[in-house]
Amino acid sequence: MLNKVLMAFVLSLALATQTWAAGSSSKSTKRASTYDIAEKAVKAGDYKRAIPLLRKVLAKNSNHYDAMNYLGFSHRQLGENDIALDYYKKVLAMKPEHRGANEYLGELYLKEGKLDLAKKQLARLDKICTFGCKEFDDLKAAIKVYSAGGGFTGFSKQPQSAN
Repeated sequence: MLNKVLMAFVLSLALATQTWAAGSSSKSTKRASTYDIAEKAVKAGDYKRAIPLLRKVLAKNSNHYDAMNYLGFSHRQLGENDIALDYYKKVLAMKPEHRGANEYLGELYLKEGKLDLAKKQLARLDKICTFGCKEFDDLKAAIKVYSAGGGFTGFSKQPQSAN
């Protein structure tokens, strides 16, 4: 009798687990947020499409530093460096350790021929990335190419979001 009760309990637990799993949301049924759509546009290089979407995100959440970072990235890719600079500074005022914004600001400085300022961003990333990080490696490589006379080659065509 005890075995039957135990077996019934195990079966009911298994069925309950399957029911909970079936009721959970999956990515295939989840509706993409405006931010998700904007992020895909940025990663696809469709900056003109991404910018109004990212502004819409900021209209709902003015402290969304990843949206600001992508706005800076998008404007920089379009050659709108002053606008990009403003967004990077806003991100770093809210979250000074944001690796993406620190890297992109360094790259913006290289694009404008400000090697010393780019090196300062690299030093910041060195402190932020205790055990190393992609953002540090990317900016270091961009500085190396720039310093060797190669100019700014537009590293980081694929943006980094958070961190």
